Amino acid sequence: MSQNLLSRITRKPDICHGKPTIRGLRYPVDTMLDLLASDISIDEILADYPDLKREDLLACLEYAAQLSRTKKSQKIIQ
Repeated sequence: MSQNLLSRITRKPDICHGKPTIRGLRYPVDTMLDLLASDISIDEILADYPDLKREDLLACLEYAAQLSRTKKSQKIIQ
């Protein structure tokens, strides 16, 4: 299932300066993760961003989980 979710995350040089976004829309993954980390519920985010689906936000969480498994993530928490 995680690969299916991750297919919702795209990266294109001409969209948001190449940052990972949701389905090529101009919603950067890091922005959605910031919202989720700010204790804003998925339902509230979906109400504010009607273009998004629940699976899009789950894909952001999966992306973050995968990223945290890389060795580069050690630089973030040290």
